[in-house]
Amino acid sequence: MMDTEKDRASSWFRQLRDEIVAAFEGLEDSHSEGPFSDMASGRFEVTETKRASDDGSDAGGGLMSVMRGGRVFEKVGVNVSTVYGTLGEAAQKAMAARGVPGMDNDPRFWASGISLVAHMQNPHCPAVHMNTRMFWTPGAWWFGGGSDLNPCIEYDEDTAHFHATQKAHLDPHGDTLYPELKAWADEYFYIPHRHRARGVGGIFMDDRNTGDWGADFALTQDIGRAFLPAYLPLVEKRRVQACTEDDKDTQLIHRGLYAEYNLVYDRGTKFGLATGHDANAVLMSLPPLAKWV
Repeated sequence: MMDTEKDRASSWFRQLRDEIVAAFEGLEDSHSEGPFSDMASGRFEVTETKRASDDGSDAGGGLMSVMRGGRVFEKVGVNVSTVYGTLGEAAQKAMAARGVPGMDNDPRFWASGISLVAHMQNPHCPAVHMNTRMFWTPGAWWFGGGSDLNPCIEYDEDTAHFHATQKAHLDPHGDTLYPELKAWADEYFYIPHRHRARGVGGIFMDDRNTGDWGADFALTQDIGRAFLPAYLPLVEKRRVQACTEDDKDTQLIHRGLYAEYNLVYDRGTKFGLATGHDANAVLMSLPPLAKWV
């Protein structure tokens, strides 16, 4: 049943959540000059989420932490959850199609993870996404996730810093890992109907099971540890830049890409809705405002 491993993974996701929430509220408090600095410092609203099985029994839940209308973050969500139960027919078929063994005769599952999406006040500050998770069924276990940068106004040096930080955290796990996960992110975060990427990429993996749970968990932890040093310096640098109405318009149009991707393609969104998790928590990734032209 891997109970010890499950406990370690879910505890880590919660610890990472606490670190990120504290860091983001610190950005709000330290924003003392530049656009939006005259606004009140934002704070996360924390809501406990619950999930029930079809028979009404407990099936897990988590914490939904959302900040709206801050002076740095227009909307940011940092969610953690640990859910379990029996997969529905559609989810069973999707898992079986991916090669997960045993779905036909034992559809039990357990999943835990952290999911983060930040949409910024200043259009020069890049939006960002980060997610890491562990999934277990009686026939298999695996890790997945990564992080990717989604600026509406691109700066080459910001992209370089974000990728270099990811690489530095992945290189201890093998020289080939960063280029593999970068290429995976480039493919995964591509929007086919728009013929373009959602952002400037990052790293992504799924179905990670080398047979060494400890090694795969350590990699997942370092993906999480890379996030704050990769992202915070970019926000600190860009939040003081002057922005125009045209910049804001560019931001709103770019957010449309994010909404389209998450509603049409994102595997986590589909899984969360299919398994009956709190819809507000699943859809917290959507931007507060977006525009289509």
